Amino acid sequence: MMRRPRYLVEIERVLGCTLFGSAEIFAAVTGPAQEAPIRGPMMEYRLGEIALGNEQTQTVSFEALAAGRYTYLREGRSMTTTREPFSPGGCLVQRLRRGGARWSWALALALALLVTPSLASAQPVEAPDTYGGDFWSRPRLTGDWGGLRDELAKKGIVLDVDMLLTPQGVASGGRDTGAEFWGTAEYTLGVNTQKLGLWPGGFLNVYALSGFGDSSVNRDSGATVPVNLAAILPDFGNETTALMNLTFMQFLSEKFGVFAGKMNGLTGDDNEFAHNHRTTFMNMGLDLNTVLALFPISAYGGGIVVLPWEGAVFTASAIDPSGTPTNNDISEAFDDGVLVNAQGRVTIKPFGLVGHQLVGFGWSNKDRLSLEQDPSNLARLLLTERFPRLADPGPILTRILERFFPTLLVPTQPPNTESDTWAVYYNFDQYVWSPKGDPTRGIGVFFRFGASDGVANPIKYAYNVGIGGKGIVPGRPEDTFGIGWSRVEFSDSFVPFLRQQLALGLDREDAVEMYYNFSITHWLNASLDLQIINPGLNKTLDSSGQLEDMNTAVVAGLRAYVRF
Repeated sequence: MMRRPRYLVEIERVLGCTLFGSAEIFAAVTGPAQEAPIRGPMMEYRLGEIALGNEQTQTVSFEALAAGRYTYLREGRSMTTTREPFSPGGCLVQRLRRGGARWSWALALALALLVTPSLASAQPVEAPDTYGGDFWSRPRLTGDWGGLRDELAKKGIVLDVDMLLTPQGVASGGRDTGAEFWGTAEYTLGVNTQKLGLWPGGFLNVYALSGFGDSSVNRDSGATVPVNLAAILPDFGNETTALMNLTFMQFLSEKFGVFAGKMNGLTGDDNEFAHNHRTTFMNMGLDLNTVLALFPISAYGGGIVVLPWEGAVFTASAIDPSGTPTNNDISEAFDDGVLVNAQGRVTIKPFGLVGHQLVGFGWSNKDRLSLEQDPSNLARLLLTERFPRLADPGPILTRILERFFPTLLVPTQPPNTESDTWAVYYNFDQYVWSPKGDPTRGIGVFFRFGASDGVANPIKYAYNVGIGGKGIVPGRPEDTFGIGWSRVEFSDSFVPFLRQQLALGLDREDAVEMYYNFSITHWLNASLDLQIINPGLNKTLDSSGQLEDMNTAVVAGLRAYVRF
């Protein structure tokens, strides 16, 4: 569960707020403090209103903030204070009024960035108010490193090391039963140029990931959509370390910014209840829109962000369609085309309940092997095409081809190619109940839909729908839970010869998943997870080389997420 940003933690304090820890704004009340709501794109908190006497307001000028010294009133006394000088990354609350609050553009920007769906790979890295505290209350296991970590955060440098552990196995059905273990170690560096004393509006984000263990649960389940998203990171089950993200973002005005670098492609298609494989659903079909099967997991690119109004974020980017986490050679970027992606996400509040609506599309001119091939080209298609976000169906389908149609292993026709592919996608999340005064907790629903051309993309349509909850169990304010269903419908052009000749299925794949995530401490989460999968490929080869039915798979797992 996302923790409150630094600039919102001083709840109910009449005399102050802190934004990213850079500056403070102080004023006082000559009489009882009034309350005024301060609203951001996702959150609503209440601060004491700054009112003076006859419904007047006290405004602290930017000049006073820039000087870092100004006078304020406290309990009827005039007091002078010296604070850290003002910066656009610091406290940006300039004036509070009865019944409302006027936020400067930079505060709106900072809030919007925290919910930007396709910019999570470029946005500022969130830091807790302090890394200190006792063993149970500290936000990270290793604490504040003798105060060094807090000092670095104040200067705009955030360092994090996290570990995700996912023991998981097929209890019945699928291609094989048995349990395996996969883990990832994550390394994050964030730099805020303003807080570092350089220039305002610049943010560096570096994210690398190591994978270790055995990822065969995705194969054993028989599913085409990975049952464990983490197990395809960073390199489809290979034990390695890769650079997932190295981006720099620069805002040029209050409503416009640019970003470029190597981007983590899994940060788009955001959803409040179904988008974080560390603490929500493990199945990719519920974490992401699988119609984006041709989108790279990590690739070089760049783009723009536009913030037309509060709670609305629109992005457009150009991405190398062949990028991978393990390829850092920028000279190879865009050698074989481009992938263009645009997305918009808008915050809504029907009946005061927070929700989001998102729509996006992608188009690419990369030459790819078409799904529509002469049967003699099937082996070429299955052995050379790897869909970036799917479990690889090529090996088992190639074995079936070798067993029953060996003459088709030698191509007799030139392969068909396709250089114009597209996909569109939509999702929404909506709280249907939240406890009074806390819009970040409650019960909500989510839904996704996507469609593609189905010519180079094996996924023609994708759906998911479900229920999510946050902090509704008494005494467990940070626990989360969810139950969801996903379906992918395969393109009619995907190996129709094998499907028709051998009745292999491959028309649709369904998955139901339920999980409960326990927030044991601020730095440790543990989850129970259960999935029921009806694989799209409904047959496999037995030990004697004969086709046998592949039954519904039951996949059970545990998950631990540790923040060091």
